[in-house]
This record gives sequence, C-alpha cells and structure tokens, in this order.
Amino acid sequence: MAKGVKVAVIGGVFAVMVGGAGYGAFNIVSALTGDGGTSGVSAEKKSGPPDKDEVEETTAKFFAAWQTAAAGTAASYTNNDAAAERLLTAFTDDAHITDVKITPGAARGTTVPFTVKAKVAYDGKSEPLSYRSELKVVRGVTTGRALVDWRPSVVHPELKKEQDTLVTEQSAAPPIEAVGRDGSVLTKEKYPSLGPVLDALRDKYGEKAGGTPGIELVVRHPSDGAPDTPLLTLAKGKAGKLETTISPSAQEAAEKAVKRFAQSSVVAVKPSSGEVLAVANNREDGFNAAFAGQAAPGSTMKIMTAAMLIDNGVTSMNGPAPCPDTAVWQGQTFKNLTGMKPDEDATLAGSFMRSCNTAFIKLIDEKPLTDASLTQEAERRFGLGQDNWKTGIASFDGRVPAVDGPDRAAGAIGQGQIQMSPLNMASVTATAITGSFRQPYLVSPELDDRQLARAEGLRASTASQLKQMMRLTATQGTAAEAMRGLGGDIGAKTGSAEVDGNAKSNSWFTGFRGDVAAAAMTEEGGHGGDAAGPIVAAVLRTGG
Repeated sequence: MAKGVKVAVIGGVFAVMVGGAGYGAFNIVSALTGDGGTSGVSAEKKSGPPDKDEVEETTAKFFAAWQTAAAGTAASYTNNDAAAERLLTAFTDDAHITDVKITPGAARGTTVPFTVKAKVAYDGKSEPLSYRSELKVVRGVTTGRALVDWRPSVVHPELKKEQDTLVTEQSAAPPIEAVGRDGSVLTKEKYPSLGPVLDALRDKYGEKAGGTPGIELVVRHPSDGAPDTPLLTLAKGKAGKLETTISPSAQEAAEKAVKRFAQSSVVAVKPSSGEVLAVANNREDGFNAAFAGQAAPGSTMKIMTAAMLIDNGVTSMNGPAPCPDTAVWQGQTFKNLTGMKPDEDATLAGSFMRSCNTAFIKLIDEKPLTDASLTQEAERRFGLGQDNWKTGIASFDGRVPAVDGPDRAAGAIGQGQIQMSPLNMASVTATAITGSFRQPYLVSPELDDRQLARAEGLRASTASQLKQMMRLTATQGTAAEAMRGLGGDIGAKTGSAEVDGNAKSNSWFTGFRGDVAAAAMTEEGGHGGDAAGPIVAAVLRTGG
C-alpha cells in the first residue's frame, strides 16, 4: 500500500483516506463503477456543478486508486475511462514510476491542484520525481456522477495531446549542449520557449554532434511524430556540442516579449546571412508556431504584393495607387479599416504606409498580371511555397497558391488561401530590404551537407522601393507607434488577419532595424501594432 493511503473495512466495504487538505473518508462501493452509491438504493440523478463534498469524494477515490497503481479503478472515476486507463497504465508499466504519493491542495471551486512525489526506477537506476498538476471535477452527462474531467495533463502537465504518453528507457537520441552564436549554452531553464526547438535539434543532431544516449523519463508524442520531451534523467549520456545561430540577447528579449500576449510567436533573422537570431512562442500546446505555423498574414503580405506590382510595371513607389472606400472584385466587396479616409490621389507608398486594402485590390487586375503572378513572385523572388527549406528543424515554407475568383483579391491583402509563419514573414522582410533571398537556418548546413533553398531575389530598384516604403510606414504610418523610440535604419509593416469564428483578428507585424529582421503573430491580438508590433520592437531593440 502506498504511503499516505489508509484502508479500513467498514460495514463490508472499503473506506479510503488520502492525506491532504480537507479530504475525509468516503465509501467505495464498486471499483468498477465508482458510483459512490449504496447497494440496493437507487439515487436520483444529480445535475449542476459538483458541490464541495462531491469534489472531495471523487478526487480522494481517484488519487487513492492512482497511488496504488489501480489504473482501471482510477479511470472509472473519470469521464473517459478508456483513455485514462491507457495513460495511467503506462505511468506504471512504461514509465516505471513507483512509490507514488499524491498530496491535494485546497480546491478552487471544482478545480483541485495537487503534488505528485514518486520514484522512477529502470535498469538498476532510480531517481526521485516531483511535480505539480491539477484536475477539474465535472458532472457526468449520462450518469450525473461527479467525475474527473479527463485530460492527459492530469497525469503530468507536459502531456498535452491525447496520444501523448510517458516512457522511461534509453534515450532515443544522445543529449546535446546547444550553444548560441557567442558560445554560451542554451538551456530550457534559461530560455523556456526554446524547449521544443532544443528537443527537435537533439532529435536530429544528437548523433552528429558526437553524444552518447543516457536513460530518461520522457513524454513521447506518437500522434505527430514530434521529438521526445525529456522530463528526468536517470543516467546521464555524453552531450555533444551543437553550435546554433541563436543570439542570446535577442532570444532573451523574444522570450520576455511573447509572455505579454497569449498565443504569440516571434522570429528574428539576420538578413545578410539568413541566420536565425531568435525564436520564441507563448503557447499552451508547446507548438513551434514561429517556425511551423500556417495562418493568413494579413497586410504584412502587401510587401510581396507591392513587389509584384513594381516588378510587373503596374506602378511604382511614387506611382498611382488610389485608395477608395471600397473595391469590388468579381462580385465581392472589400473594405478598408474603419475610419480610413479615401484618397483617390494616393501613391503606392501612401497606400502601403496607411495599409489601404482597396488600393492593392484595384491594381491586381492590371495587365500583365494573372492569377499566377503573386505565386510566381513568392517562389522566384522570395523563395516561398516550394517545400524545400532546410532550417535544421521542421518548418513551413509558406503557401501562395495560384487562385482565381475572390480569393485572388483576398490574397493580395494576405487573406484567402495565403498561409505564412512568422519565420516566413521575417524572411520576406529580409529579402525585401537586401534584394537577396537567403534561406533562414538555425544550424549551419556545413554540419550535415544539406542544400539550402535558392531563389532569384529582387531587382535592386524593387528592393530599394520596398525598403523606403517600410521606412515610411515605421516613421509615419501604421507601424509608427510600435516602432517609436527605435533609432537607426528602421522599417516595418503591420497586418491584421480575420479568422472565421474569432471575435478579434490575428495581429501581425514585421520590421527591420539595421541587420536584423523580425516578424511576430498574436492570435486574436487585434491590429498589427497592438500586440505583434511591441513584440517585434522589443526584439529589434536588442540589435541582434
């Protein structure tokens, strides 16, 4: 019997006492049903949120069964017994976790925090394990019973997806000592949002870096093939040294900046080389949206649309780009942001600086533009959409499909079928201001002889005009507030992207300062300058 659990026979049934705040003794009539009733008595089906006594009783029974490795019994006190039993069985059988003691904290309504203390033992090695988690008690839909609302994170907070599980064994990949561009060691403890990136680098380069595996407790992610997430080391392997392009100062700024806004991601690159200087995410799911996210980039896409217009001779920075109230494209009406005054005499620079949607939509049917023109610009000039980037870890290359109908017009302003990540948009800015496409990367291609993607890049005159328009936007246009106080050569572009079902648009922002380009996205962050803008400005302020 696990420490902290007392069992007595009372009237022919078991009573279980679990040590912890406010937990008393409760009868367990059936280990199979866990209905908490009395044999032969039919209880009325309850409704509404579980009360305090029900919360205490359900969690006490659940914890008692979990502590004694009775996975089936513990699972019967949840609202998904099949999934719960699978993971709780793996907790014991695959993760080799024993001597479990669970101490509940004070309940907050129907939410109960708790601490798990245990031991992990494997192949003659053992280490103590301690962590905190929480659960919520809900009313069963069909039974009316008070049940633990099942989520993998109940068992461990790093279990985020339904198929995630715990395993203790020899490491799948040797550990690495990842270092930044200044030679300092990059760790999850110092840079928390780098965790998934470091795991991915270890998975790919652990053996190439010269390390040897140890024994670890890890979270395994079978549903998406993501690299294991190490939780506890029982026997250290030999770490191989892996040099990365990360700038510790830029990374630290990125980490702090994304914490200000939920569901935010940011990437910074060095335009003259393509080296990634920082990558940070503030997401509950641990997904590296900065590199692999796929979302409409809103008006930040106007950088590429402007390049298409200039390269095809439709207009130029100082050429006409009238900004009416509305623009109709094949039966669909497009509007500008609320409050934007029309300007029939606007230039491309003026409409870019104010982020006028209608100006760009009115120009995309000019000759010689076709349904494929924006796609060709993305692929030939900006190196996007060809599924050939090799950054060192998994990343998305952008998606700019050739389309007709309303989606062609929507694509010109970063909506419709256009998909980008912050990495893609940081690269777009880098290409726009240098004229050269340099595929972003985290690890030197010399380590594994991989071929980086190539593209023609921009004409010098096109890049010069794009850079100047971004400068105007950062000093006089929609990006001015976010970029305020930044010295040196600066430029930017704002964006907001509407998403079906969301109350607010996604906030996008990309900008440059000297030889640093950055881009950020905040889900439901509103206008580009509201959330993503301050994140980018904070990273640019470090100077890389």
